[in-house]
Amino acid sequence: CSVGAGLPFFLFMIGRLHEIVERRRVIKLKQNFFKRNGGLLLQQESSSNEGNSEKTKLFTSMELEMATDNFNTNRILGQGGQGTVYKGMLTNGRIVAIKKSKLVDESNIEQFINEVAILSQINHRNVVKLLGCCLETEVPLLVYEFIPNGTLYQYIHDQTEEFPITWEIRLRIAIEVSDALCYLHSAASIPIYHRDIKSANILLDDKYRAKVSDFGASRSVMIDQTHLTTRVQGTFGYLDPEYFRSSQFTEKSDVYSFGVVLVELLTGQKPIRSTDSEEDKSLVGYFLEAMKENRLFEVLDARVLKEAKEEEIITVAMLAKRCLNMIGKKRPTMKEAAFELGGIRASIGDSIMQHNCDDIDFVAGHNTGHSEIGSSSTG
Repeated sequence: CSVGAGLPFFLFMIGRLHEIVERRRVIKLKQNFFKRNGGLLLQQESSSNEGNSEKTKLFTSMELEMATDNFNTNRILGQGGQGTVYKGMLTNGRIVAIKKSKLVDESNIEQFINEVAILSQINHRNVVKLLGCCLETEVPLLVYEFIPNGTLYQYIHDQTEEFPITWEIRLRIAIEVSDALCYLHSAASIPIYHRDIKSANILLDDKYRAKVSDFGASRSVMIDQTHLTTRVQGTFGYLDPEYFRSSQFTEKSDVYSFGVVLVELLTGQKPIRSTDSEEDKSLVGYFLEAMKENRLFEVLDARVLKEAKEEEIITVAMLAKRCLNMIGKKRPTMKEAAFELGGIRASIGDSIMQHNCDDIDFVAGHNTGHSEIGSSSTG
C-alpha cells in the first residue's frame, strides 16, 4: 500500500527532474549559440566603443518567435543573399522588421557583428534604425524599425499610377540619401563606408522619406585612414571600377555608387540594361556616352523630362557625371554632392517664393491702381 502511494510522487519527481535537465540543456544550447553567433565579440565591440555608441538591446528568442508567429512564411518581407526579413509585432505593439541571417560560419560572424556595431552608432533620420538583436538562436537575428513602403528600386523600375515617382520626390530622395552618406562619411562618431549603396538598399518610410539600409558590408575606419583594402564586395552595376581593380575601397567608392543611383533617378533605367547591345548594357556607360554626345535629354525618364526644369536636370546630370569619374580623386565628396543638391532645392524654394511675391506685387499694384483711380475720380 505504501509503495502504491509513493508511486505518483516518484513519477512526479522524475517529471520534475526531466524538466530541470531539459531547461538546463536549452539554456546551455542558447549559451553556445550566443558564443557561436558572436555574442562575446559584440560585448567586446560594445566595451571598446563605450561612450561612442548605445548599448544594443538583446531580445530573447521567445520574444521574436511570438512577434513573427514562429517565423511564419506569410510574414516574409523579403529575401536576399544574407538572409530573410520578417515582419513582426513586439509585445508593446511596435511593428518591426526582423532579419534572420543565413547559417553563419566563422568567416561571416565578424561581418554580422560588424553590422550590429555600426548600426548602434548611427542616429540619423535617413538611416534605418537598429533596435536590437538576438544571438541565442541557431542563426542570429537583427531587429530593425519597420519601413513600410518598400525600396526605391521598386518605385523607379515598377512605376504605378497609384504612386508616381515625381521629379520633386526623386530630387528629395537624392538629397536625403546624400545627407545620410555625408553623415556616415564625416559626421558619425567614426567615419563609416557603406560599401553597397544601391536603389534596392534605399527604403521609403510612411512619408516616403529615404532610409539607407543594409550595413552588412559596411566598415568603420580610423579618422586618418584614406582607404580599406578588402575582398571586393558590392553589387554589379554599382561597383566602383577603381575599387574593383585595386581592392582599395575609399569614401569615393560610395560616391560612385551614389552617382549610379542619381542616373537611375534621371533615366528610370536599371544599372544593367536589358538590351542586345553589349556596349549599352551598362547604364553608366550608356549615360556617359549620351552626355558626351550631347544627347542627355534623349535618355531621360519621361516624367523627369515633363516635370523638371532644364537647369535642374543639367545640374543633377553634371553631378552624376562627376560622381562617376573613373578616377576616384576627381569625384566630389558626399559633402560637396549634398551641398550641390541642396542648392537645387533652395533655388526651387526661391523660385516659389519669387512666384508668390510676384502674385503679391500684382495684387498690391492692382489695389493701388484702384486707389489712384478712386482718388482721381473724387478729385
